[in-house]
Amino acid sequence: MNIEKLYPACKSIIWGGDRLKRYYGKKTATDPLAETWELSFHKDGLTCLENGTPLSLVATESDLGENCKGFSFFPVLVKLIDANAKLSVQVHPADEYALKHENSLGKTEMWYIVDADEGAGIYLGFKENITREEFEKAIEEKTLTDYLQFIPVKAGECYFIPAGTIHAICEGCLICEIQQNSNITYRVYDYGRKGADGKERELHVEKALDVTNTMKFIPKSLDIPTKEGILKGISKFFTATLVEVSGEMTLARDEKSFRCFTCLGGEGSIGDVAISKGDSVFIPAGFENAILKGEFFGIMTTIRKYYVAINLDATSIMGNLVDDNGEIIISDKMAIESNVETTAMAENITQLIKLLLDRCNLSVSDIEGVDITCKMLDTIDNKEISCLLGGVKVNAAKVEN
Repeated sequence: MNIEKLYPACKSIIWGGDRLKRYYGKKTATDPLAETWELSFHKDGLTCLENGTPLSLVATESDLGENCKGFSFFPVLVKLIDANAKLSVQVHPADEYALKHENSLGKTEMWYIVDADEGAGIYLGFKENITREEFEKAIEEKTLTDYLQFIPVKAGECYFIPAGTIHAICEGCLICEIQQNSNITYRVYDYGRKGADGKERELHVEKALDVTNTMKFIPKSLDIPTKEGILKGISKFFTATLVEVSGEMTLARDEKSFRCFTCLGGEGSIGDVAISKGDSVFIPAGFENAILKGEFFGIMTTIRKYYVAINLDATSIMGNLVDDNGEIIISDKMAIESNVETTAMAENITQLIKLLLDRCNLSVSDIEGVDITCKMLDTIDNKEISCLLGGVKVNAAKVEN
């Protein structure tokens, strides 16, 4: 498969606007244009090639890359979203609940703010901890937004939204959303808005009560330089990198993952495909040295695998979060006392691993495993560390002086 320009599924929803048509090159009769699904294998909106064939019917396993093989279906969905009015206050379930109740995976997502009117913002999580009962009462009394954290936003900012986090995009925001391949949304408040049938849109209160995290939400953002750009969001379902091209750059061959580049400003080319603001381009896994030329920037979506590497010596534990290309994402270190007991060592290592993951908005389920190197293997209990981490695979190896 060659590098291909993508043609998105276009969605008309009552809160949509016209900026994607006016400023981002979307040629469609859809009105209002709320969303374009730039990279989608989802049955509710398939991304196509120029001839109208869905990408999902053309892309082979080798085109998608090795890292997609472990999923029951394609893991990611990329959208552009234009909010001319507030979206409903909503929440998405995590995988376990979604699989049980919806026969689908859940939805963790991230938002890159492409553009925002002055004063525009988002609702993201609760201001303070509340109980389920307080949450339910706020829904009934239509006072829910009083409890939510409103964050003014501006272009270039990024927000990671784990499944279970209540949220809403507000008017004046144009967003590039990278998410799990899911179309499950539980609405809890919709401002009394009515649909085309004259009825208020359906709410999903009971399910939302089941899945919503009612603890205070503290946003964390990534801004980590890598070989290809600035890392903005990671999970086992997607890796999102901000790439800026000024002149020419080359993407090295990657057998493990496709690349999807969504242009958010400027113009140029990727291989033989011209690209400008609003375009998305698919680069198959294994493509040899894709050349990007011009003056443009955008979000590049890939599927990466992540590991934690631990190095243990007599006085400290060094931890690195590493991707499957061997690139160190973040590092941290913990001092330890000499002659630490095996159980205490396992707890210390687990604590450092969880700290590394938390800094990147990752959970233990997002990593493939833990590799530990040390001089004295008798201080390491693989099974205990694995148990403390919920069953993650742990390997330990001895290193010589």
